[in-house]
Amino acid sequence: MTETPALQLRLVLETEDLEAAHAFYRDALGLTELESYDGPEGARVIILSVPSVTLELANPAQVRYIDDVEVGRPTSRRFEATVRVAFEVADAAAATSTLEAAGATVLAPPTVTPWNSLNARLEAPGGMQITAFQELG
Repeated sequence: MTETPALQLRLVLETEDLEAAHAFYRDALGLTELESYDGPEGARVIILSVPSVTLELANPAQVRYIDDVEVGRPTSRRFEATVRVAFEVADAAAATSTLEAAGATVLAPPTVTPWNSLNARLEAPGGMQITAFQELG
């Protein structure tokens, strides 16, 4: 039997302000830069490493429910698919302060969820909505 190669997720976030987004994800979230490439006509990409990734699939009702729990109102943007990136942190309150100081806009402060985590919703430089979550046990 042929072995299937390990699957690697690469999430591509398009942003108008690459430098601000790079500084935010590298410095505030501590992601490690692996590679960067320049292309024609000002094209540029920076590849950052995320130590562990899960893919969360949610239907529109669940997305609305999460918005309601974390923010109290609908805030997720609708693209071809709704995308929100969530990062597990040791201390959601401290991480929220750090991320805000690094340029993120706090949409909702850390809030205890029905699934027993402490979640804060922010908008990162570049426009991506992110959740900083702390598992409460």
